[in-house]
Amino acid sequence: MKMSPLNRLLLLLTGLLAAYQVAIGINGLDEVPIIAYTIAFGVLLVAGLLLIILGFEALDSPIVVIVSTVIPLALATGLVWQHLASFRTSYLIFAIGGFLAITLTRSIPMRGKLPIFVLALVHGIAGMTIFLLPSILAADGTMKPAFALVGLGGALIGLGGLLLSFLKAGKPIVPRQTILKILPALLLLMTICFVAGFYVGRD
Repeated sequence: MKMSPLNRLLLLLTGLLAAYQVAIGINGLDEVPIIAYTIAFGVLLVAGLLLIILGFEALDSPIVVIVSTVIPLALATGLVWQHLASFRTSYLIFAIGGFLAITLTRSIPMRGKLPIFVLALVHGIAGMTIFLLPSILAADGTMKPAFALVGLGGALIGLGGLLLSFLKAGKPIVPRQTILKILPALLLLMTICFVAGFYVGRD
């Protein structure tokens, strides 16, 4: 499917917002969250630029599933490190282990449903962390109400990640054409939610 000029514009705006977040939006945080958020938004920036340059054909690369896992895992790790001190080490181990598990199950040909199960499990936990944690922090007054936008971004990234992952696994949830049509807008909306939530929702 050929990428339209509108979709390229949406991806360009996504990349600009991701670059802003890396350069300015995470200033003043601790070292580990800065590293985690830099990785997440840096990968998002590079992915957007590659899609603009190469078109949707870039999604045919076998590394897409692995790369699409880095963003939610890094974001979730940064959030947990900031706001759930008692779970820092355990969640960092989960993030590293989950990434290695997906890399392994995608690098070695495997029969059965194990690769899909691992993918859904890791994406599901990371996505739920990004969705629930900011929402709870905003609801109980720990963070400003606008921080819930990060949670909305988490829901969108979980949806986008699963759509791409199952597409690459050969078991698309919805038709490929539909995924490609909504992907640029989904990425932009997700990034807007993250940037706005981190900026306006800080305490």
